[in-house]
Amino acid sequence: MARAAKSLIHIGVGGWVFEPWRGAFYPDGLAQKRELEYASRKLTSIEINGTFYGSQKPASFRKWHDETPEGFLFSLKGPRFATNRRVLAEAGESVERFFASGVTELKEKLGPINWQLAPTKKFDAADFEGFLALLPKSVEGLKIRHAVELRHESFKTPEAVALARKHGVAIVLAGDSEYPVIADVTAPFVYARIMGTVEKEKTGYSAKALDRWAKRARTWAAGGTPEDLESVTPPPKKAGPREVFLYVISGGKVRNPAAAMALIERVK
Repeated sequence: MARAAKSLIHIGVGGWVFEPWRGAFYPDGLAQKRELEYASRKLTSIEINGTFYGSQKPASFRKWHDETPEGFLFSLKGPRFATNRRVLAEAGESVERFFASGVTELKEKLGPINWQLAPTKKFDAADFEGFLALLPKSVEGLKIRHAVELRHESFKTPEAVALARKHGVAIVLAGDSEYPVIADVTAPFVYARIMGTVEKEKTGYSAKALDRWAKRARTWAAGGTPEDLESVTPPPKKAGPREVFLYVISGGKVRNPAAAMALIERVK
């Protein structure tokens, strides 16, 4: 099993159903219904993308909880109906409907919710704060953590960082991508999505690049701030230990599980 007891660093990929992974990641002949069971024993977390496109059933969340080992965590993409809109502050009904869909059936395996904004969505301080205020701190007694994926350059401002920090919401670090890098730590945890894998590399990234991301993850987990990533505001004084969620997304997707497993080995 890839899992270290009580690890602060959770590493995985987006989803678990991807046909090219059969034979490349999943063993030949593995039944599709057992893919989550297999993936959750090689990775330590998975970001579920299906929740972005539509509601899931409570039974599905229960099934995912039961098929994965103790200590495994799921992050969920918040629904696009809440984030792909002109006025974010009017998303209250969509946010409530999402949390009423059975999300809490994941219980202790529920990681952060990633609210991914459209690349065309520009920063508006009042609207952004209005949206952050809609995000619940707990649902049915279960603590809820939130991250926002800001894909427009206009969010790369101290005001946006300050608002995220005020509400304890993490800003997703978009690594090795076309999106703006905002490495400021604004919550008690860090949420990173790295998108630079290439198919020609057996492990998706070169050994040097994997070492670099592993070092960053360890620095975050230790309460520090990596010096080689661009922050908008001066880094705060070193904090206590914090959880880190790092997902290998997009890029040469067939290699993403290999990259995630290589990172898990490096941060043990």
